[in-house]
Amino acid sequence: MKSEPQVINNEHDKLPAALAPELDIVLRVNGHDRTITVRPWVTLLDALRGRLDLTGTKKGCDHGQCGACTVLVNGKRINSCLTLAVMQTGNDITTIEGIAQDGMHPMQQAFIDHDAFQCGYCTPGQICSAIGMLNEGHAHTRGDVQELMSGNLCRCGAYTNIVDAIMEVKEAQGNE
Repeated sequence: MKSEPQVINNEHDKLPAALAPELDIVLRVNGHDRTITVRPWVTLLDALRGRLDLTGTKKGCDHGQCGACTVLVNGKRINSCLTLAVMQTGNDITTIEGIAQDGMHPMQQAFIDHDAFQCGYCTPGQICSAIGMLNEGHAHTRGDVQELMSGNLCRCGAYTNIVDAIMEVKEAQGNE
């Protein structure tokens, strides 16, 4: 039995992906409005790295499983590989490049003081995730921190030092 050819009625369905419409969007990144042109399926991660040259945010697994791409959106941590850039217009996006206001952010200094990184690839995502986690206010114990940071993988195994750094910042903020 032979099937009938499918009839395409939508004009956009006829276009090859390369000709799909591009959109001009404004993203508020690290306190500045940035206008970029993207296709609708471009992830926030790819927009940050490829269009805005903010390469501190790393592409690890590109499936939301490693946390290397973690950024803050309205103060909450998200995997930037799992959201589309067009979905983030109107939100305040903070990358590792934007977390320090004057000098170094306390979390960055704690990571240095506790030798909480080795190769450094996961460090931007770890730091953004740690800041977001402390903003959430759910980490009360060392075990809480370990559990709440479990979405950020470190292939070098610096987990103990990462938790030490986070606990130092948490205690300094009075979040005990």
